[in-house]
Amino acid sequence: MILEKNILFEDNHLLLYNKQPGMLIQKDKDNNLSLEEFLKDYIRHNTGKSGNIFLGVVHRIDRPVSGVVLFAKSSKALKRLNQMQQEHKIRKIYWAITANIPEQKIGKLENYIKRNESKNKSYVCSKTSPNAKYALLSYEIIAKSDRYYLWQIELETGRHHQIRCQLAHINCPIKGDVKYGFPRPNTDKSISLHSRKIILNHPITNENIVIEAPVPDEKLWKYFEFNTMPKK
Repeated sequence: MILEKNILFEDNHLLLYNKQPGMLIQKDKDNNLSLEEFLKDYIRHNTGKSGNIFLGVVHRIDRPVSGVVLFAKSSKALKRLNQMQQEHKIRKIYWAITANIPEQKIGKLENYIKRNESKNKSYVCSKTSPNAKYALLSYEIIAKSDRYYLWQIELETGRHHQIRCQLAHINCPIKGDVKYGFPRPNTDKSISLHSRKIILNHPITNENIVIEAPVPDEKLWKYFEFNTMPKK
């Protein structure tokens, strides 16, 4: 079900939506309903169009992750956005909550990682490992509570489970992420990773667009949102 309050931006070419934890971006092998299909129905209803609705998925976030997701409503926009992604012209900023803290409060994580398809999990590996892919992110610890730390992370590459894998590798697994070593799940089966902000130039108008997604309606997230100074 699409909640219009979660539509963060929409015009003839773009749609940015604040995905809630548990929602799939696209149908999986079990043919579960997806955000993509819900948004197509929303567009069909709003425009009165029948038949196929064009909606291109520009990037994906994992099912237990929340936050802003970018879609293209026209093939022209999708082609340009894909090119912008290849040229690293779309900035993606995440918030993550961990119980542990890294040695440096500001820094970069640089690894090679590989994906295990059968386990749907990524691992840090050597540069020479078969199918190894370079992974780079920058981070800053921007807030803390009595038990947890809030990270602001900017992806500089886009690998499978990159943030989850790289943080777990330095013994800072994301809260609730039992797949990557956190000791217990969150009660709603989410993990405490949120696609906070996307910054880009509009692929058609070239207007600078900064879209920020409110955090999930959960006590710890709300604490951090309230107690964090705005970051550019």
